Amino acid sequence: MDLKKIVISLLFIVGVGQYSFGQSSAQLKKKLEQINADIAILNKELAAKTKEKLLSQREVTALSRQLNLREDKITLINRELGNLSNQISKNTKAVNSLKAELEKMRKDYEKMIMFAFRNKNAYNKMMFVFASKDFNQAFKRIKYLQQFSDARKIKAAEIEGTKKEIELKIAQLERDKQTQTELLREQQKERDIIAKDRSAHAKELKQIVREEQSVKGQLSKKQQEKKRVDAQIKAAIAREIAEERRKAEEARRKAAEAEAKRTGKSVAEVEKTMPKKTDNEILRSTPEAARLSADFKSNRGRLPWPVSQGNIVRGYGRRVVEGVPINEPDIAIRTATNAPVKVIFDGEVVQALPGVVVVKHGEYFSFYSNLGSVSVHRGQRVSRGQQIGTAGEDADLGYSFVNFGLSQGQNDFDPSPWIAR
Repeated sequence: MDLKKIVISLLFIVGVGQYSFGQSSAQLKKKLEQINADIAILNKELAAKTKEKLLSQREVTALSRQLNLREDKITLINRELGNLSNQISKNTKAVNSLKAELEKMRKDYEKMIMFAFRNKNAYNKMMFVFASKDFNQAFKRIKYLQQFSDARKIKAAEIEGTKKEIELKIAQLERDKQTQTELLREQQKERDIIAKDRSAHAKELKQIVREEQSVKGQLSKKQQEKKRVDAQIKAAIAREIAEERRKAEEARRKAAEAEAKRTGKSVAEVEKTMPKKTDNEILRSTPEAARLSADFKSNRGRLPWPVSQGNIVRGYGRRVVEGVPINEPDIAIRTATNAPVKVIFDGEVVQALPGVVVVKHGEYFSFYSNLGSVSVHRGQRVSRGQQIGTAGEDADLGYSFVNFGLSQGQNDFDPSPWIAR
């Protein structure tokens, strides 16, 4: 059953719920057959949505971490690129300085070339040597000519080496800068993709949360409907208690009138001296009811199951399912298809509607719902182990079950410890 069908069934149940308990007996059967199944379906769907939400949250978290790591990497790349830019700037200044020095070296080299050109023949060199004042000066001029020639070659080599070094350094820096720029562009592209994915997953997660809240809302409405149905079952018990109290009050009134006639007092004065009984005292006020109540209580832990074979698939009491409070006044027992449902103790049927039977055992009551059929009627005396109907089958769940509960007066309690293990 999908959400749409569940919502439709809820609207239908709420609509028909405006009629009185007696007038809505047919609808009650249908509601009782559907409520537990719908709650189970909603719980499964809610669990699935919650699991899907958790998976999406983990995926979004992983993507966020991945994005943060990539952003950290990009930050480091930017820092490295900044350092590289600073280095390039420093090297550029160094290159400019080298170029200035190179220009000076070139000018000096030009002077050397011009000097060498003017003294290119051996005659001029000899004249330069012989024009010396003395031998020492001549020796120095010879050494100078030799050093000048060597210096010219060295200077030319230095100039060429400096030029190549500058070119290589600039080329390497440009390659590094280009590489880092491309890497930054690639990482930025990945960052944009991941940011887009994270946005998409966040949107998906938001949608899942909305769906989860919707399911919770439906589950809450469904549970409210179940509470109303449980209240209708309690109403049958309350009516029985009210009827017994009416009988007790009538007997009390007659006793007061008889006492007033005997003593000459007013009926009101006599009634003041007669204590009022509690609901439970009224329910066991007759010898038969008192005996039945005592026998029922003494059988705690030995009462038979309402079905021959079965297992409890839902417990009694208050529980919270994904934030939605649920109060179960009974237990659900899974059993075979069309399995006979039997009364657990001697008593009197006080309510028999399609799908529901309530039996009084003195001050105790047992109630059975989600019955596929009912084979007893109101006012009928039943004995322990007597069949009162059959378990209802649920097509959506794929199995049959019966809801079984106990109460002392109007106070329900967990029936599990009362039935034989």
